[in-house]
Amino acid sequence: MSVTPNRRTVLRGAAVAAALPMVGGLSAGSASAAPDARGTTHLGANVLVFDPSMGDAAIQAQVDAVFKIQESNQFGSERYALAFKPGTYNVDINVGFYTHVLGLGESPDDVVINGHVTSDAQWFEGNGTQNFWRAAENLCIVPPDGLERWAVSQAAPMRRTHVKGNMTLWPSPPGNRWSSGGFLADSVVDGQVESGSQQQWLSRNDTFGSWTGSNWNMVFVGTEGAPAQSFPAPPMTTVDRTPVVREKPFLTVDAHGSYHVFVPALRRNSAGTTWASGRAAGHSVPLSHFYVARPGDSARTINRALSQGQHLLLTPGIYRLSDPLRVSRPGTVVLGLGLATLQAVDGNSLVEVADVDDVTIACVLLETASAGSRVLLGVGDGHSRRSHAARPTALFDVFVRVGGFVPGGTEVGIRIDSNDVIVDHVWIWRADHGLDGSVGWSVNPAGIGFLVNGDRVTTYGLFVEHFQNYEVLWKGNHGRTYFFQNEHPYDVPTQSAWTHNGTSGYAAYKVADSVTDHQAWGLGSYCFFNLQADIHTARAYEVPDTRGVVLTDLMTVCLNGPGGGGILHCVNNSGDPVQDGFGTYFMKRYSNGVATV
Repeated sequence: MSVTPNRRTVLRGAAVAAALPMVGGLSAGSASAAPDARGTTHLGANVLVFDPSMGDAAIQAQVDAVFKIQESNQFGSERYALAFKPGTYNVDINVGFYTHVLGLGESPDDVVINGHVTSDAQWFEGNGTQNFWRAAENLCIVPPDGLERWAVSQAAPMRRTHVKGNMTLWPSPPGNRWSSGGFLADSVVDGQVESGSQQQWLSRNDTFGSWTGSNWNMVFVGTEGAPAQSFPAPPMTTVDRTPVVREKPFLTVDAHGSYHVFVPALRRNSAGTTWASGRAAGHSVPLSHFYVARPGDSARTINRALSQGQHLLLTPGIYRLSDPLRVSRPGTVVLGLGLATLQAVDGNSLVEVADVDDVTIACVLLETASAGSRVLLGVGDGHSRRSHAARPTALFDVFVRVGGFVPGGTEVGIRIDSNDVIVDHVWIWRADHGLDGSVGWSVNPAGIGFLVNGDRVTTYGLFVEHFQNYEVLWKGNHGRTYFFQNEHPYDVPTQSAWTHNGTSGYAAYKVADSVTDHQAWGLGSYCFFNLQADIHTARAYEVPDTRGVVLTDLMTVCLNGPGGGGILHCVNNSGDPVQDGFGTYFMKRYSNGVATV
């Protein structure tokens, strides 16, 4: 969870129970669809598939019933995907927790929503800083009042969307209207995007009519219509071209009712979307080539399918696993629907990807439900010299949660050993709030959030929060990061509990001394030590002083009150402290021991 510039305390939010009665044909317990939802049997009951022939009123009733269950269901076990076949719909879609709204066309314009697709925050009195775990993709949205609202924080991507109007990124009144972080990719907004209260935001390969507003850290990569570079006044970081990326695979249905997964092609030095000028490059894989998993399937069952050459579609729900899913075949696609959640129940890892070409892991939530996991997601097994530049593995919308729903711990959230991996939007979160008994310094222990040993790894949208060691530790060479958002752990009990080698705290973003080439743009690190224990960290960013390591447009923020502590330096021993009350510090560039303010 993040906080806003004028905020001196953090609202923690009560734990939310999901025990709702039968509503509109949907039961919170059974999550079964009413007959008129026409859920596709092989996708499971929690995937509601709509087509225009059902009638707008019937569709609206089903959509509203899901939202009633999920609006405030922050730590519930229900998961839903609302899938729309090509056509035009006159409905309003409110998107709650663990709800994935997706069009099933080849182009976003194949599914037209004459209405809103909205994430708002009235469940939390207008505070959007806990609007997590939701997604929307592959839609054309035509808001009748001309305004689309997507007020979100972490783990709430919008992808491959065409908004025919304006778009606003903060909650509607009343309330404080705070919002905190988001990710928009491969999308077109015909009108103006208004950031409002958004603290930080990443837009990648989008096209805007215009953009207005800024706060702390607004980053644009390969985005047409982005504001000009102006960090820190206002704090806009604009990179004209996206060096290397491919878009997240997505589910489609053809005129005969057959389902496929479209896998977009790799692009280099790109700007704008994949689809606005015609059909996107890539290839389509029939769903018959996928093992369609359901909650209750064991790791053994799923791994058997993977070893036989099948791809994997994870339908909505929670998968309790005592062994990891092992992906060893080049080109394998692992695609989740409805924030499909994998839980480690026996100190195990959850996903192990071999050092092979072109694997996709997309739209999954990885969660500890036991102590002792070494790593939750690993790509490769030890550093190798093998190049995957022509066919890189990619992670899309992969979210890690340690605590919050259940207690548990891990040494590392995500570890990247392979070379050339692309990471496109991750939130790696050690929980700062949640259900009773799931959060505490020794209840949900977590060491390093994101560990990179591979070379030429590129990340877009790296959100890492509250880990107890380095939040990011980068050991590979030629790494690139476009947008980083971080919060130090809130709940440090004493300074002695968070000290190493005589140094107070840990850097949020650590580049190892052995690295000779590394670049990062648009970095924000915040502290809110909430126990009033006078906690400090010596620096937010720690890098070797060499010409090949360059940080551009970075900042630190202190949000705790007097006596809480703070951050003593921005990079290494450079930069003024932010401490003992709200404060911000901006640095334009750091390289070879020289800071430019």
